[in-house]
Amino acid sequence: MPKHQARPSADLEAIANLPTDALRRKWAELFGSEPAPRISRDVLVRGVAYRIQEEINGRLSQARRRQLKRLAEELRAGRSIASLENRTFKMGTKLIREWKGRVHEVLITEAGYVWGGKHYRSLTQIARLITGTGWSGPRFFGLEIEGRSAPAENAGRASRRRSGSPPPCGS
Repeated sequence: MPKHQARPSADLEAIANLPTDALRRKWAELFGSEPAPRISRDVLVRGVAYRIQEEINGRLSQARRRQLKRLAEELRAGRSIASLENRTFKMGTKLIREWKGRVHEVLITEAGYVWGGKHYRSLTQIARLITGTGWSGPRFFGLEIEGRSAPAENAGRASRRRSGSPPPCGS
């Protein structure tokens, strides 16, 4: 059991009242390295509090860390993140799509997608392999409504599809 488990709220409240030199020692203890010499007190408090919460609640999954990294890259490139993938899929959901007489099944996993026994990071990679063209993966598998991405649980209920749109996926 992590040492902060007994009274997490008390530990978190006490952090804000620690002197800066004590915060720097706590940082080194929790992160295994000294904080940068010019790091602000606010960042020290936030970093220490975050690490204590990680010890109590566990770290972010690898998939969630990858998603956050992609979001940060979008922001750095000056793009909006409001339009990025915000769908939530249940692990184990199957997306089913018929294309040119062949049925394609994609399994959603924590690490991404599995199609044809191979792992992929995006639906678009799979859609492009299936079609040989630059299809949007979410659109190909019927996860978009009127040009906007739809949550996976609503994919089968999408009622206003443009002509030529693929049929809803199954689960």
